[in-house]
Amino acid sequence: MKNLLFIFSFILILSACTSKNQPKTIYIVRHAEKQLVGNDPDLLYAGGVRALKLSQILEDQNIKHIFSTDYLRTRNTALPTAEAVGIPIQSYDPSNHDALVEQLKSLEGNVLVVGHSNTVSQLANYFIGEAEKYKDLDDLEYDFIYVVNLEENTSSVERKVYKDF
Repeated sequence: MKNLLFIFSFILILSACTSKNQPKTIYIVRHAEKQLVGNDPDLLYAGGVRALKLSQILEDQNIKHIFSTDYLRTRNTALPTAEAVGIPIQSYDPSNHDALVEQLKSLEGNVLVVGHSNTVSQLANYFIGEAEKYKDLDDLEYDFIYVVNLEENTSSVERKVYKDF
């Protein structure tokens, strides 16, 4: 009977420790520098360097999920991080932020999301509440990383640049 009580207590404690309400961090970035030709351009050399830098920044951040839109520039920005942590890149629809936000909230573990100049600020704004909202990025702005800290009923967003890490 004591063993049964011990096992039940252990399972209860373990389930509390693995709750979906565990704090997590979501890193939201715009794709790295892109070529200026074609409908689905790849990264420039400088963009490849930035993608590697992002991977180095996130190497110790326990990334469990990576999301990217289905474009070469976003996928190739996420690729070095995905290879480093050994997880696949999941595609998302940039026109449906509500669905992505709900999915991000329900996941366990830290997340990288790679988007576009007109989507990353909007995504970060979902987690700000009543504070001043971020504006869309200009075409030549690639240096921002939105760091979203989610806890059970609160969230905070900090906009950093790569050199802050």
